[in-house]
Amino acid sequence: MGICKIKVNKGVLLAPMEGVTDQSFRIICRRMGADIVYTEFIAAEGLIREAAKSFRKMEIVDEERPVGVQIFGGNIDSMIQSARIVEESGADFLDINFGCWVPKVVRHNAGAAMLKEPHKMAEMAEAIVKTVSFPVTVKTRLGWDKDSIVITDTAKLLEDAGIQALTVHCRTREVGMSGPADWSWLSKVKEVVSIPVFLNGDVNSAIDAKRAFDETGCDAVMIGRAAIGNPFIFRDIKNYINNGTEPQAVTHDESIDVCIEHLKLNFESKGFPRGINEFRKHYSGYLKGMYNSHPIRQELVLMDSLDLIVEKLEEYRAYLKTNRKDV
Repeated sequence: MGICKIKVNKGVLLAPMEGVTDQSFRIICRRMGADIVYTEFIAAEGLIREAAKSFRKMEIVDEERPVGVQIFGGNIDSMIQSARIVEESGADFLDINFGCWVPKVVRHNAGAAMLKEPHKMAEMAEAIVKTVSFPVTVKTRLGWDKDSIVITDTAKLLEDAGIQALTVHCRTREVGMSGPADWSWLSKVKEVVSIPVFLNGDVNSAIDAKRAFDETGCDAVMIGRAAIGNPFIFRDIKNYINNGTEPQAVTHDESIDVCIEHLKLNFESKGFPRGINEFRKHYSGYLKGMYNSHPIRQELVLMDSLDLIVEKLEEYRAYLKTNRKDV
């Protein structure tokens, strides 16, 4: 499976997630075994207007490569202009978001709203493909609702438009993130296109990933919410798929180690105070299930010193060991 020169075997990818897949998290996930990572999605209009926040999302370092920058928008001209900006940023490829379900995106005829007009999706994709010289991929859903599942026809249109890979979130826009993902459509998509097809939705463990490969023939699985607070999932999947190694529970020691590593990367890339403030959402994930962690998390989110936060995490590690809660 590959996107131009990017080659992986039974790939495990980090999904683009707003407010989550910033540079520090992408690096952590790559270190844990993710084959390809994606940025948070970026509004085309934000890039055109040179919004600082939009450009920060595109900051890339070599350690996280290969990395795709994902953009969204409902206007073809704006998407073409933003695609040129992304190419100049040095990203490895561009991903078009035709799948975001949230109302503030859909009401601007962007994201999953484009599923109402598959031919317009293909027109936009083709215009972008013809504009840039690096690979263009697409992430979308099965359809707008259960009565308009158009993914097989849409996949063929997008392939003909020149995209090099397709990610399918196996839900409709109607259900958003609720209900089970319907993987049965992936094999149908694979029958009508020759480009790589990636499965997204309900891959929450190494066992899920193997089942996805076995049942659908997908070329890669894309991990979203299951990676939040658990970047170890990439290592687990790779080991299970490649070596048959059963996933082992992550020790408290390792979880705290990676939490500190992630925090320091975030601080390095964002500085003070953003590096501290924007990391606060990660404490609950890394400390989930640990003995008496709630008061520790409450203290951590109020702290604004990198050194003191690390010191507090080390104190908590020692506390767990002392209380024989370190397994």
